[in-house]
Amino acid sequence: MIWICYAVMIAVPYLLSGINTSIIVAKIKTGKDIRTMGSGNAGLTNTLRVLGKGAAGIVLIGDVAKAAIAVVIVRLVFLFVGGINTADPASGMTWVENVAVFMSIVGHCYPLYYGFKGGKGVLASISAIFVYDWRIALILLTIFIVIVAFSKYVSLGSCIASSFYFIISFCFGYFIDSDPAFIINTFISFFCGGLIVFRHHENIKRLITHTEKKLGEKSK
Repeated sequence: MIWICYAVMIAVPYLLSGINTSIIVAKIKTGKDIRTMGSGNAGLTNTLRVLGKGAAGIVLIGDVAKAAIAVVIVRLVFLFVGGINTADPASGMTWVENVAVFMSIVGHCYPLYYGFKGGKGVLASISAIFVYDWRIALILLTIFIVIVAFSKYVSLGSCIASSFYFIISFCFGYFIDSDPAFIINTFISFFCGGLIVFRHHENIKRLITHTEKKLGEKSK
């Protein structure tokens, strides 16, 4: 039955996180595709800029819920079907939940339902990581908030915080939890952060050329 668990680990986070709240909200509210508006990104920041706080609030709740629920489902399936507690470092299977985090990001960025064109995975990733390991998520969120507070660039905070994921994952796995899967988790965390940074390549170009919009600026 373990193969069912692994199938769920891959499929559920991808398919569930592929439901893009931003695209749905924009379609209902304006009849348009959010990917043709503002920056063209189907995510929270662009929704806030072009549709306002109300729509952004719905997107926030939706994106947080879908990724968090996905990781919870994976954990429960492994626990009740496979008899493995993937949340316990002693099991050596914590990497399962980290794979679920990665697949949640992939699902949000490259959704099957929308021609594989989605958001940038920031909100989906942090909510999934909170379920996987709230300590790591809290540190990453703190880094993000500090960077954005000083720079006013959401994209900069997202990229820097994402870049720290594999470092913090290694530190907790090796020094604090003595997790046998710390090496695997470090690699998975590297790809998680790397994918988010890659999805911000246009933002990085604009940051370099000083044309990136700051937090609060409206898209034309």
